Amino acid sequence: MSPASKSHLVPDPITSLNLPDLADYAAVAVSTRGRLIAEPGSPTRSDFQRDRDRIIHSDAFRRLMHKTQVFVHNEGDHYRTRLTHTIEVGQIARALARALNVDQDLAEALALVHDFGHTPFGHAGERVLNEALKQFGGFDHNAQSLRIVTHLERRYAGFDGLNLCWETLEGLVKHNGPLTDRDGDGLEGPVPSAIAEYDADNSLDLWSWPSVEAQCAAIADDIAYDNHDLDDGLRAGLFALDDLANVPLSGALLAQVRQLHPRLDDSRTTHELVRRQITVMVEDVIRESLGRIESAAPVSAQAIRDLDYAIVSFSPQMEEQEKNLKAFLFRKMYRHPRVMQPVEAAQTILGDLYRVFWEGSALMPDDRQWSLEGLDDLARATRIADYLAGMTDRYAVAEHQRLFDHTPELG
Repeated sequence: MSPASKSHLVPDPITSLNLPDLADYAAVAVSTRGRLIAEPGSPTRSDFQRDRDRIIHSDAFRRLMHKTQVFVHNEGDHYRTRLTHTIEVGQIARALARALNVDQDLAEALALVHDFGHTPFGHAGERVLNEALKQFGGFDHNAQSLRIVTHLERRYAGFDGLNLCWETLEGLVKHNGPLTDRDGDGLEGPVPSAIAEYDADNSLDLWSWPSVEAQCAAIADDIAYDNHDLDDGLRAGLFALDDLANVPLSGALLAQVRQLHPRLDDSRTTHELVRRQITVMVEDVIRESLGRIESAAPVSAQAIRDLDYAIVSFSPQMEEQEKNLKAFLFRKMYRHPRVMQPVEAAQTILGDLYRVFWEGSALMPDDRQWSLEGLDDLARATRIADYLAGMTDRYAVAEHQRLFDHTPELG
């Protein structure tokens, strides 16, 4: 085929994006506050779409596949991992953003990045690093997420990190609400150093609420883990369907399913319960949030930030029911011996690794990014924590087996 005959296969350059008309209070990609390192825009994707894509293609995103949500990796193939949890959060966040007529791509990006900073072995690993770094301000997984996307990812020629938009970084750091008052004082103690240092160079308005999109991602996280932990707990046999009778929301929905399908097996009953519960919770958030939006009448994304309360929320009734469900899961699942048993082993593994790297810097990877040479104690501790926090569960086990004669069994 000659060059002339092939030319019709090459599309004309796209000069404008076919973006939906969003609500006045939505974050607007074409009006983003920009990236720390200026880059030319894309003719085919909005800046928020590019952020989402960079997040998906990152090393940190792939590592979520082998990081613990509740059950460690050797428990079975069908329990949630950090990755499957993250994908479920993304789906719910998009549904909420669509209903509230805000930017779905930004909401999804924030859902997909929200767990980047989690350690191997879930909260057990975080406790180890927090204790190890106590004299340096401790370890915070949200601050670690920021370090990953602004510093630790090494993929692009022109910068470290992912060089995400201001709105994405803001939502990542503040998805659970403001970190400081307007005077800069931390609302729950000192602001983690990684966040404070970045904010000094590129202020994220730590005193304000984040965008509607960020709030959608935050509450989607609650809805997702409430429901998939219920599903996983039932699948694992940590509790039975009948145990839900005194959990107001779940018990009522279970009764409804059993009335409609009296001969349904437990597996399908569980799925029917969980999917109905997700729907009820999502629809409650949409109703409550639309009511709050109508009352506040925000005319811009900044007007959302200037409010002194969350605009995306459960109703008071659903908030109480959700707390009851969390309390049930805490009693029956998160403190169940089968879930707690691997915790001691996991803490031993990560604690041993921290100590051996601190005492023998030559045991760190032979890579300039991880060298401890010439570092003061704070920088040394931070670099070791960066390395450990980035590990998957099975890589942490393999490293322990490489460096120690005996490695505790996770289960």
